[in-house]
Amino acid sequence: MEIVIRIRRKTENEKHLDYEIGIMMAQNNVEIRDRQPLSNARLGILVLLGAETMLFSGLIGTFLVFRVGNVTWPPPSHIGIELPRVVTGINTALLLLSGYTMFQAWRAIQKDRVKQLRNWLLITGVLGLLFLGVQGSEWVQLIRNGLTLQSGVYGGIFYVLIGCHAVHVLSAVIWVFIVFGMAMAGRFSASRYTGVDTCTIYWIFVVALWPILYVLVYLS
Repeated sequence: MEIVIRIRRKTENEKHLDYEIGIMMAQNNVEIRDRQPLSNARLGILVLLGAETMLFSGLIGTFLVFRVGNVTWPPPSHIGIELPRVVTGINTALLLLSGYTMFQAWRAIQKDRVKQLRNWLLITGVLGLLFLGVQGSEWVQLIRNGLTLQSGVYGGIFYVLIGCHAVHVLSAVIWVFIVFGMAMAGRFSASRYTGVDTCTIYWIFVVALWPILYVLVYLS
């Protein structure tokens, strides 16, 4: 008994279809490799920022309750005390500028430009210190004029809200200089810059928060 096995050759259309399927699979594999999973460091900073957002939301909500609940603002007992709107506006511009320089530092390390990273980090840290210095001098003047933490609700909510942000700016400045020291030691490259990445996220958060506080507290 003779068994005949016939092998059918693929047509040109079938070969072309197989070729296209192979290309699509290869492209999908490349896309999967390019999608890097969320690092633990970035996940941690996002969780931290979520907590910080809730904290400041509560403080801002408290401020708005007192602000809306008073017909005159500042209260009559503090009418003679004026907040330094112009100086604080200039100070706000300094902090916004530091957000730009921090972003440039992040872009520099992505391109493996370590020297530029160091320069931008240093400028960012100096701008942060200038912001804190100007704000500190404002507080000294306000205290001399009679606006203290114990001088009623107005003084209390002002120093708690603005002071909380100042503490965060100070923490961010310390973090920037730590990252700057690591950059000086050659710890970062285009393929390894997690410290710069997380520091940038935190700094941008602190910078973006301040204009909201400036408008609510100083201009409203």
